[in-house]
Amino acid sequence: MRLYQGFFIGLSVLAVAACQTKENDETPVRTTFFDKSGMDTTVLPGNDFFTYANGNWVKKTKIPDDQTGWGSFYQIYDDNQKKTRSILEEAAKADAKTGSVEQKVGDFYASGMDTTTIDKLGYEPIKAELTKISALTDYKQVLNYLAADQTNRGGEFIGFYVGADDRQSSINRINFIQAGLSLPEKEYYTRTDEATKKIRSAFVAYITRLFTMVGVDSVSARTKADAILEFETALAKSHKAPADLRDPVANYNKLAVADLTRQMPNLNWRNLLNTMGLERVDTVLVGQPGYYQALDKTLPTTPISLLKDRLVFDLLDHNASLLSKEFEKASFEFNSKTLYGQPQQPERWKRMADRTDGALGEALGQLWVKKYFPAEAKERMLTLVDNLQKVYRERIEKLDWMAPETKKVALTKLDKFVKKIGYPDKWKDYSDVDIKRDDFYGNVQRARVHHYKEDFAKINRPVDRTEWGMTPPTVNAYANPTNNEVVFPAGILQFPFFDKDADDAINYGGIGMVIGHEMTHLFDDQGRQYDANGNLRDWWTKADAERFNTKTQAIVTQYNGYTVLDNLHLNGKLTLGENLADLGGITLAYEAFKLTKEGQSTEKIDGFTPDQRFFLGFAQVWRIKVRDETERAGITTDPHSPAKFRVNGPLTNFEPFYRAFNVQPGQKMYKPEVDQAKVW
Repeated sequence: MRLYQGFFIGLSVLAVAACQTKENDETPVRTTFFDKSGMDTTVLPGNDFFTYANGNWVKKTKIPDDQTGWGSFYQIYDDNQKKTRSILEEAAKADAKTGSVEQKVGDFYASGMDTTTIDKLGYEPIKAELTKISALTDYKQVLNYLAADQTNRGGEFIGFYVGADDRQSSINRINFIQAGLSLPEKEYYTRTDEATKKIRSAFVAYITRLFTMVGVDSVSARTKADAILEFETALAKSHKAPADLRDPVANYNKLAVADLTRQMPNLNWRNLLNTMGLERVDTVLVGQPGYYQALDKTLPTTPISLLKDRLVFDLLDHNASLLSKEFEKASFEFNSKTLYGQPQQPERWKRMADRTDGALGEALGQLWVKKYFPAEAKERMLTLVDNLQKVYRERIEKLDWMAPETKKVALTKLDKFVKKIGYPDKWKDYSDVDIKRDDFYGNVQRARVHHYKEDFAKINRPVDRTEWGMTPPTVNAYANPTNNEVVFPAGILQFPFFDKDADDAINYGGIGMVIGHEMTHLFDDQGRQYDANGNLRDWWTKADAERFNTKTQAIVTQYNGYTVLDNLHLNGKLTLGENLADLGGITLAYEAFKLTKEGQSTEKIDGFTPDQRFFLGFAQVWRIKVRDETERAGITTDPHSPAKFRVNGPLTNFEPFYRAFNVQPGQKMYKPEVDQAKVW
């Protein structure tokens, strides 16, 4: 399943000062819901509201060594991991019935914690695959090997996902997407700044290190690494930039397999699909044909020795975290420390909690929501979503720039959108995944086989619109326009986003904004192109589409002007969807808040008016601090703006914020109302 819009890409953690804990109770009892000690009141709210609300916290907070950042999301994620650990350790100790959910998650976790066995094996688990790769004699055999690999279908050369056909959203298709690169995106191979050059140098060193660990001499290993970087650099030229991947029309290409085979005879698509076990598939989607055209030309002209070296590196890189500690350390030092600045690996139990969630997510999820997600939280969330939906309807009805015929379709879409809260109504079945307490590597591989089997069974069949794309403990939310749905996993429904005991200002500024954010995604520059049934079609009048594009260009320009790390500009085109959703989210949440008793009062709490408290609660959600390396990587790859601009950006365009904090001309965030960007 492809998730078009997630609320947050990274992870973070917030320290809350006024918090007490009941003895023998994992749930904190809060005495206040906004941490005033984190504010920097020497800064005018109208100059930099993020720093006004969070400045002292940012100054005093040290990012833990095992994290890429710290703040609200990280703290919830950290708390959720502790909850997950409790479940997993309990399941691992239980004498659970073979095949039960408890047995599978408990034994999977226990197998990953058994480092004595894992370290003793070294790289023994992958030796059979290394032998297979060694026997390959030409690029056709390479393609057959990749297609036949049930644990990693297509390998790193053939990327794909299975999901709704954008133009026929009731049917699942296999959609092939650009792949073949080890670094985050194409510009990493060509940029000449010192930071990027160091990453490329570290990449070569990492490849060299992996080869020497499986017996290759250091000189030969370095030669292989240099050749792999050169190979990927050439392949990167065929890639679209991240911002260009956001256009659903340009990235939709429906093609007959017979035609693809004629157009790209070296890839031999018919044989490729047959080897993958997809003989019945005669039509596919290809998101970025340019990549596969380049691959079709490149493979036959590349020495087989280089292709085999690339397969060996991919095998090692893909599985390093499943092998002995020296392999895991090598992978961490490049993929986490070099790329994102994380100094230290998280503890083993944290890594295995994540691994269990990734492999058996809904099995773990069943136990997680039973213990940690009460029914009343789901009911409260549904009420909040319904309230914001009503506000959104009223705003669409009052739009002065949209024609009645476009409004009619927009309102139908809004009325039909699906709300998923907490966890799925039906759970996925893992009965075919054999989990053994003494076979960590095998457990992961069998889970991978299961996921590919599950996906392949969906191809050319009706979409199951009850399916979820995130697991219950996930600290995130998403909108999926092909299902016309918004989804809020149980993991995010916690403070500072949501607390059943918090006042409405805090909850609407937190989870209310998240709800509005995801609802707006269904009408952002991507989502607006899908109709009420989730089909990609042009339902806008030409004039309305032009007016929408004019309005959104103002937001692109605004965010292009923001910089981080002294000289790196945000990419307003890449972040447009998220920036629109942030503006829409705060707008809808505020108007819904004003319908509540607190929203209509003037009574102060902690010295702040209800409106001020709403905006401070919103800013508290983005109380996040990340490492420079993480920030740098995000600027080119992450469709979300940095936390500071997720606060200041939308509020610059929001008149109620101006009134709440008396923002005046001459202050840095001030814009005359006529110049403020307004869309939904």
